Formats: sequence, structure tokens, C-alpha cells
Amino acid sequence: MKKVLLTSTAVALTAGWVSAGDMSMSGSVSLTYGNFGTGTSSATGIDDFTSEADLDIAATSTGGGITMTGVLELSEAGADAGPVTISSGALTFTYDANDLGALAMAPTVGDGEDDSYGDYSVAFSAGGIGVVYTKDQETSDNVVAVSYDAGALGLTMTARDETNGAGTGYAAGSTETVIGATYVTGPYTIALSGNDAATQAWDASVAMVSGDTTVTVSSDENEEMKVAIAYTSGAMSVSASQEFNNDDESEVSLSYTEGALTFGAAYDSGQSGSFGDEAQLVISAGYTDGDVTIAAKGTNQDEMEVAISFAF
Repeated sequence: MKKVLLTSTAVALTAGWVSAGDMSMSGSVSLTYGNFGTGTSSATGIDDFTSEADLDIAATSTGGGITMTGVLELSEAGADAGPVTISSGALTFTYDANDLGALAMAPTVGDGEDDSYGDYSVAFSAGGIGVVYTKDQETSDNVVAVSYDAGALGLTMTARDETNGAGTGYAAGSTETVIGATYVTGPYTIALSGNDAATQAWDASVAMVSGDTTVTVSSDENEEMKVAIAYTSGAMSVSASQEFNNDDESEVSLSYTEGALTFGAAYDSGQSGSFGDEAQLVISAGYTDGDVTIAAKGTNQDEMEVAISFAF
């Protein structure tokens, strides 16, 4: 009897959604064996099995001049409301409590990775001009990002006020305005940016594209020079970079995809104390059979993980 009632309710809800607009569902199921850390936090416990199941139910109303979309997120951890967006013409309003990454800070204790805390944003886009205002309701911290695209020239300005910070367990916030410009001429892209923080910073770079190869030379306020090269040919992509004058950091990455098989390797000398996907050396491989993907990865920190999953 319970199954019949649940089925009847689901049909009724679905019919209501369809009459108001459109509904879609997506999700994934995965089974993982291993034990991976994150950022500066090492893995805890022993290698073991874990499973995850996620289902997103999205509903969209498009009956008039206003479009509204909402998402219900279901997982093994429970149910949660996803982002809600309301748009009309060039304006879009988005609400997603503590999940908008325009406002994000790293905790003083933990894995060192940034946590989002923005609540809502208002975006405008028309005639090459884009403006996005993002705010955290609890602290009133906010970010205003303005961009202008005029063919070969692009201009950006981001004004960030994180005076109050993300709360207990996070570093004190600050204010900053960053102005940037890019200009494309032939195979060259020139980029400049600078800020007005208490400790001012700037970045400058020139990138040149030649066939399948891109070479980039950059520098910053610390006079750290960096040379990077990226090359793509068919199924293979390779990139490498080297910094000079201070930390002398080196990065090398390789990826290869051939049909259902993928392989990747990434090395970053500056990540010697990190774990998981941020470790100094990460090697990965994957194989897709129909809707099912088998993936394996390991790091120089003696971490390993094997996962089998499918998405729908």
C-alpha cells in the first residue's frame, strides 16, 4: 500500500511540474575503494569502501517573461535545496546559501582549501558589458565584478570587500580592488592586472600561439619570472612550466585519451606538503564501458583510490 501511495504522489507532483514548466533529473552512483586526503590534510583511517548516490531534480518555469529554476539535491547525506535562479532579459538573480564561490576563504584549521560563503548574486549582461554583484547575507561581505569586451580588448574590475570574513575558524577579511586588461593581436595575447591592497600586487604576461603550441612568459611584483609551454596533438596534451628568482617551482602534466581509455600524470614541486588531488605527484587512469566508468589514481603520499561509477 505504501508503494502505491508513493507512486501516486510522485505522479501527481510530476504532473504539476509539467503543467507549470519543465522538469529534469540527473544524478550519479559511485563505489570507491581507497583513502584520499585533501589539500594539507592527510588521509585518515584505513583503505575501505565508500559509496555515494546523488540525485538532482530541477524544475523550470518558462511560461512568461520571467524564467525561474530551482533544484532539489538528494544524496546519502540527506536532502538540500540547490540554487534558485530568476532571470528576465539581461538580469539574473541567483540564491544558493553559502555556496557562491565569488566569496570564498580558506579556514585557519583544516585542509587549507577555500570554502564558499556567498549567498546571492545579481548579474547583468548586455552589449559587451557584464556586471555581477555577490553578497553574503550574514556578514554583508560582497564582491562586484565588472567586465567589458570590445573585440581584441577586454577590461575587468573586481572590487572585493571581505572585511568581516567567513566567520569563526577563518582568517580576518580584507578589501581589494583588482583592475585587469587583455589585448589580442595576431598570435599574441597580452595581459596586465594590478590591485590596490595594502601590499600591492601586479601580474603581466604575454602568450604566443603557434600551431598546436602555446608559449607564455609572465612576471609579477616579486619579480618571479615564469615560462610555460603547452602542446596538444591528437589524443595527447603536454604542458610544463618553470619559475625563476624565488621558489623555482616546476610543473609538468601529461594527459592521453584514446577511445574509452584515459591516462594522466601531473607533477608540481610546490605541492610537497599536500595530499589527494593537490599532492605533488598525481597519476590517474580511467576506462569507460557504456555508462560505467572505472577510474584509479594514486599520489606520492602513498594514497590510492579506485572508483566505479555511472551518471544519468
